[in-house]
Amino acid sequence: MSDPIQLPFEQAHPLHLAPELRRLRSQGTPHRVRTAVGDEAWLVTGHAAVRRLLDDDRLGRAHPEPEAAARVGESALFGGPMGNADTEHADHARMRALLQPHFTPGRLRALRPRIDALACRLLEEMAEQGPPADLHAAVAVPLPILVICELLGVPYEDRDRFRAWTAEAANTRDRARSEHGLGELFAYGQRLVARKRDDPGDDVISRLCATEGVSDAEAAMLSMALLFAGHETTVVQIGLGALALLADRRQWQALADDPDLVPDAVEELLRAPHRGGAGIPRYARTELDIGGVTVRAGDLVLLHTGAANHDPAVFPDPGRVDVTRAAGAHLTFGHGARYCLGAPLARLELRTVFARLVERFPTLRLAVDAEELTVRPDTLTGGLAELPIRW
Repeated sequence: MSDPIQLPFEQAHPLHLAPELRRLRSQGTPHRVRTAVGDEAWLVTGHAAVRRLLDDDRLGRAHPEPEAAARVGESALFGGPMGNADTEHADHARMRALLQPHFTPGRLRALRPRIDALACRLLEEMAEQGPPADLHAAVAVPLPILVICELLGVPYEDRDRFRAWTAEAANTRDRARSEHGLGELFAYGQRLVARKRDDPGDDVISRLCATEGVSDAEAAMLSMALLFAGHETTVVQIGLGALALLADRRQWQALADDPDLVPDAVEELLRAPHRGGAGIPRYARTELDIGGVTVRAGDLVLLHTGAANHDPAVFPDPGRVDVTRAAGAHLTFGHGARYCLGAPLARLELRTVFARLVERFPTLRLAVDAEELTVRPDTLTGGLAELPIRW
């Protein structure tokens, strides 16, 4: 048997799948890999297999022996197992039941005018400051933070503090730093919950506090999970999506000429840019067969949605960004029982920001070559550190 392949793979271009990952995906079967911290795992890259396994209850996020489990990285948040192996399914079902009511179509429809107003304001502020500008700092970062703050009832003036804590918690290389950030974030959530108990508002944290059977600790944990997931991943998608459009002016111009393309374009921008990372970690709850390979109970399985989103069997010429492509089969939000609860909110934000961006700045262009930009290598979510633009 050949030696495991070492992760992470080098990503030479901020938008493109790593060449080694593309090669492995073309071979189809699960691959033995060694994670960045030296542990062995199985890497799954094909669309059909990743989609099926995302909804396979023989895989989970928990492990019966957490301290002995293989790890992806040093992040306390996502580097290893999470939860209790004995109660994982029930715990996950409870979490979704508590959070689902806050992401109903009606609540999101009510948010749409506010998201539009926030996006327009940020774009006007960028226009007033004049070119050149950093689209990452001017729009990609503040818009999702403003939205999630309003939704949760988190003070916007606390954004620098909680963004620093989420960045620490997501650090994949420094366990102590990650644990510190996670601890600070949870303590912050507890302070917010105490405040909402005394002075509730029309927001998610207040409604969680008012839910029968939800303790302060659970309300704080759920709220901070939403705070992290509800802004950081959308920040990344705005930046990489804008870069993908601007790296091929034909795609940008197509949107500027026909704004009705925006919904399909957003699905393509969720699919095509590659954020990096080792894949979604799962642990085998029992022995199972994956593509003719026997995976033992307790083994770490990495489901690489980025590679799956570039499977030519589903997306012809997958490396090309095409805003007219019907890319709804992408797996960026997962699939099945763990499908991202916040996907409708993310889609709403992305559709709004790209529609307004091409409308307000039809001549927008990159201020540097795309090859000069890099994806952050030390965080769970990846994404750009800056996106210099002109118009």
